[in-house]
Amino acid sequence: MPDTRVLVVDDERSMRELLAIMLRQAGHDVTLAEGGEQAVEVLKNESFDLVITDLRMRKVDGLGVLRAAKEHSPSAVVLVVTAFASTETAVEAMKLGAYDYVTKPFKLDEIKLTIANALERKRLQDENKALRTQLRRERGFESFIGKSRQMVDLLEMIRKTADGLSTVMVTGESGTGKELVAQAIHQESPRRTGPFVSVNCGAIPETLMESELFGHVKGAFTGAVANTVGLFSAAHGGTLFLDEVTEVPQSVQVKLLRVIQEREIRRVGDTRDVKVDVRLIAASNRDVAKAVADGILREDLFYRLNVIPIQLPPLRERPEDIPLLAAHFVRKISAELGKSVKGVSPEALAILEKSNGRSSSAAGTSSKWGRCPPISINPVTSRRFRWRSPPMGSTWRRCWIRSSIDISRWRWRVPVVCRPARPSYSA
Repeated sequence: MPDTRVLVVDDERSMRELLAIMLRQAGHDVTLAEGGEQAVEVLKNESFDLVITDLRMRKVDGLGVLRAAKEHSPSAVVLVVTAFASTETAVEAMKLGAYDYVTKPFKLDEIKLTIANALERKRLQDENKALRTQLRRERGFESFIGKSRQMVDLLEMIRKTADGLSTVMVTGESGTGKELVAQAIHQESPRRTGPFVSVNCGAIPETLMESELFGHVKGAFTGAVANTVGLFSAAHGGTLFLDEVTEVPQSVQVKLLRVIQEREIRRVGDTRDVKVDVRLIAASNRDVAKAVADGILREDLFYRLNVIPIQLPPLRERPEDIPLLAAHFVRKISAELGKSVKGVSPEALAILEKSNGRSSSAAGTSSKWGRCPPISINPVTSRRFRWRSPPMGSTWRRCWIRSSIDISRWRWRVPVVCRPARPSYSA
């Protein structure tokens, strides 16, 4: 680790200088302290990657330096060196957080290796911390882009929900970010250090659903050649996200209900119950109440899952978020492709916002514009009059009828950037 900051603490000048020469030759930035008292003052004002301290010193000993390092520079790795080794002091140093305990006299190769291992541990700790920070940024609140009232309310709901243990039901259209919400709840919760396990229930065959969720023992069925733990056990101590939960068959829904109630599972072919500590988050793009009414989802399971309901709004209901999303994706894709893109032009943003509004109008059942029928028939000639499909986001309206025996005239309204295909006639 070049430019690593190292603090050397020893009341013997010769030992300080020996370690300083060795560390500087390795490319490290070295600070020297003549004793524990001076080292504590230095640690109050500066941070270090590695602290090498003698154990027995006047006024403040090595354990005092170790405590100060953990208080003022908690990410620093501390190496204790002494000529008076004892089991008691070694154990106490390790309890206080020392990386290692080296006795004098030592060989240079020996301490070089110890220092290298200590710095490698520091590097891994920093890398792990950075990855966790990035993970929280990508899957926590920072992954949500928007300033609309709906997004503000959604983030507040996630914040309130994260600290609890209650099951959560996330509903919304496909593409609204149901798994992002589940990940954010997990990352903002005390369970963030545990696993986050996600499963799409619609992608698992019905015959394998129970085994996938709860696991099985060897010989439980044909092909069960080994024990498997199942997704609930894999998520122990963390969060299990069941996407498209309405696809779970009725036979498994009964067992899923028992798991939620008892917090224990039974693997296929086993006779013992196993306790699991899992927070459950379910999601569906269906109308869950209708799924219950249609008998697709058990009513008792619905109430167990729907303790905290979260409904995600589609983008068409929050058009003010479109510019922010466009800018976000431009930055992201530009970084991935190594391109320099300044932003989105006002004209392009206007087209995006207009297309989103038109799509919303076309999707609404109360719109006054109807869809054009694919075939109209001239009652005189019986020639079929076939139209090609309109561009996405278009809406149709009847223009006029020239006579009672003529073909109905149709045209479509389209976004300004689109052009409809010409009609084709077929006999």
